Amino acid sequence: MTRVATARIRVLRAPVRDGIAMSFSPLRERTMVLVSLTDEDGTTGHGESWVNYPPWGVAERTATLREGVLPLLAGRRIDDVPAVHADLCDRLDPLGRQWGAPGPVRQAISAVDVALWDLRGRRAGAAIARVAAHRVRDRVRVYASSLGPESVAAQAASCRGAGHAAAKVKLGFGRETDTRNLAVARETLGDDVLLYADANQGWDLDEAVAMAPVLRDAGVGWIEEPVRGDGLADLEELHRRTGLVIATGENLYGRATFEAYAASPAVAILQPDVAKAGGITEALAVCDVAEGHDTAVMPHLYGGAAAFAATLQVAAACRVVGGVEYDVRDNPLRDPLLLDPPTPEKGRLDLPDLPGLGVRFDTSALERVTCHDETLELS
Repeated sequence: MTRVATARIRVLRAPVRDGIAMSFSPLRERTMVLVSLTDEDGTTGHGESWVNYPPWGVAERTATLREGVLPLLAGRRIDDVPAVHADLCDRLDPLGRQWGAPGPVRQAISAVDVALWDLRGRRAGAAIARVAAHRVRDRVRVYASSLGPESVAAQAASCRGAGHAAAKVKLGFGRETDTRNLAVARETLGDDVLLYADANQGWDLDEAVAMAPVLRDAGVGWIEEPVRGDGLADLEELHRRTGLVIATGENLYGRATFEAYAASPAVAILQPDVAKAGGITEALAVCDVAEGHDTAVMPHLYGGAAAFAATLQVAAACRVVGGVEYDVRDNPLRDPLLLDPPTPEKGRLDLPDLPGLGVRFDTSALERVTCHDETLELS
């Protein structure tokens, strides 16, 4: 039995060099909040909180961690990670509801939960997939993510050249641009590469219905977050009117919400984000929910090194995970922060199996991109 002695909060930041954009906003820099928890014996675990948007999100996240989440670890035993996770959610979710910000609260809890699992795995000398559940696979399918809205032909050619078997195009930039980008992606990738699409909630219901023939013509396998607000009723109406295969989940919070989406015939694929939904504990629970409804899981992943590693541990532990998102855009906060980072080959990726998160961090690289660093004493 052990307790957390110190908690370190770091903000990591690096410029974006290849013009990443979503339907609602460009991404001008890569940012992550890294939480490192060190126990009384000196073992340290790492976890990441998603902070891509808004640009000022890091100020909220560090404050929520410092003043809301981490003090709840003081003095308590942390060997039972799901119990700690449940307590954090029970105590902080009501504040998130009153704040109108359930997402930021769960995103902060995510970093702590992942760090606790990493800590537990390191103490046990085994990867998280082995100590949290059972390792069910050694390799996982990946799909290349984040093509567009500019240079789609070059990006698709790069994906094909790298041997990717599936790729996803960003949509929501106007019907003309979306139609052109889908056509270019399909032509460049060829018919033997699966094509997915992500509207990032860029359409209203009627716009989504109108885009259905375009998606079909391009042979899109599934459309992610097609409707603004991501309401289940709208997704069900879209599915009823078009029969589109729909994926969603990166902006859902709470197992009851995931249960409702998993139970709906409109939702074919759930996409929980380990760094947003509540960490590894929550992601494993969502996978259990999805399996109970015969719904596929393809975790959302658009963060840094710790989120990448944590997502791979979930994939190693859950049979229901059919694939993992692999961001092919410039990301100096993912591979450059890891020693021997996991890299896809021919559309698949070997799942790391070192203790904890399964990977080793490059401490010098972490220091180079750290722009804020604080330590809290919790013992």
